[in-house]
Amino acid sequence: MTKPRPCPICKKPRSEEFSPFCSSRCRDRDLANWFGDGYAVPGPPVPPEDIVHED
Repeated sequence: MTKPRPCPICKKPRSEEFSPFCSSRCRDRDLANWFGDGYAVPGPPVPPEDIVHED
């Protein structure tokens, strides 16, 4: 038998409604980390001129 995994933000038990988080607060904190550069995907930095902008 495997033990249920806790919320990745606060380590409380997960909620079915907000899985894999325990609440909307933890879900929103995770999203804010992505928007605020709290998380990053590993790799070399990309020069700004290599980023394609669609108008």
